[in-house]
Amino acid sequence: MDARPRTMRGPTREVAAWVARLRYADLPQRTRDVVRLALLDTLGCGVYGYNTPWAATLLKWARATAIKGEATVWGEKQPSLRVADAALVNGTAAHAFELDDYHNAKLHAGAVVIPAALAMAEKLGSSGERLVIAIAAGYEVMIRTSLALNPSAARLRGWHLTGVCGPFGAAAACASLLGLNEEQTAWALGLAGTQGAGVWAFNADGAMSKRFHAGKAAHSGVLAAELAALGYTGPTQIFEFHDGGVLKAFSDASDPAPLTAGLGTVYQLDTNRIKPYSCCGSTHSYVDAAFELRRKLGTPWDARRRVRTGLAKVVDVQCGFDYAPGTALNAQMSLRYVLAAALLEGQVLPPQFSEAKLADPAITALAGKLELEHDPALDKLYPERFAAWVAAEHAGKWVRVDVLDPTGSSAHPISAQGIADKFRGINPNLPVDRIAAAALDIEHCSVKELVALLSGEKSKQLSAA
Repeated sequence: MDARPRTMRGPTREVAAWVARLRYADLPQRTRDVVRLALLDTLGCGVYGYNTPWAATLLKWARATAIKGEATVWGEKQPSLRVADAALVNGTAAHAFELDDYHNAKLHAGAVVIPAALAMAEKLGSSGERLVIAIAAGYEVMIRTSLALNPSAARLRGWHLTGVCGPFGAAAACASLLGLNEEQTAWALGLAGTQGAGVWAFNADGAMSKRFHAGKAAHSGVLAAELAALGYTGPTQIFEFHDGGVLKAFSDASDPAPLTAGLGTVYQLDTNRIKPYSCCGSTHSYVDAAFELRRKLGTPWDARRRVRTGLAKVVDVQCGFDYAPGTALNAQMSLRYVLAAALLEGQVLPPQFSEAKLADPAITALAGKLELEHDPALDKLYPERFAAWVAAEHAGKWVRVDVLDPTGSSAHPISAQGIADKFRGINPNLPVDRIAAAALDIEHCSVKELVALLSGEKSKQLSAA
């Protein structure tokens, strides 16, 4: 007979206790700043993604099942969906075009945590401070979950960590806003973990399913927290249990230590990354290197040059496939396409992923000629550092550019003004300055005021200020 105690205090309960007791005063200033920047960036990505076919399809589904208007679809004027469905649609929209933030734990936290937290905060009428606490809790739990899984090992088994770890982040954020106690929060984490999923098979044909993973994770986290609030129990050893615990189920190289090491004193979310380019985060250092080669060797780029680049094993599996014109996602995940576009176009933004560009003969030809090679030295750095090198032949010599950390990482951060400019560039018809002012001072702004601005409506409160 198994006499092991069922209420042992393992990492699941430690994480739950931290979420339940987290207060605004506990958050370092740096962490608060990162949360505000992530909020602004995610909103910009989400409003842009509202117009994509994959977000529109999910909105159509949610409209058909809508029972009451608790939360707003970003870009619309009134609450029209229940919280979970708004999180589903807004999360998918935020992750809709590879513009949303990411972390070297190989996941996208903003597109999951912020849609769930903002929808719940809107329903509850929560303060801006409560929203900041919730987002911080969600990011931290989501990132630490991936680190405990060993992101490279889990990725090489085919898991998309945004979908696997996202429900934990959304559940933590919503549990915080709902004021759940430690036991209820542990249930919420357990219910979240049993819904975690998302596989990399979308790379086979550039399917929409990747966009959906972030939204579904947000939806699952809301559902988990709301059920826990009603007394619905979830496994309180969801991470560590020997038979079906998430760590063992999803990875052969997991370690529970990152879940709780330095919890409350070290904030992993502080190293969150903002995307300047509309493509897979693992390709961003390659884009930086390509731009530097253009500066060194001049433009227009001579497509006759040989170009070589080195890849870590995970990046090779994930992004090193042969490019053939297909969907935008197919190109956004293809290192060959991204690098060719960067060299020839000098930009890797939404216009580079139009149907015309995807089949552009010059880009396609260069993508096919690029020489990709596995570099064991990069394996030792990845994913802690998203390092890359690109070399081009010029005047009988090789000119090589090495990049250790991409633009948008904590080593090379993008400022609040840079994020606002990115927001404005992809959403030119919105009052971006007002939205930025509200997001960057959310502690003193109504959540509903911020959401209203996303529809283009002027805010009386902010106008008066």
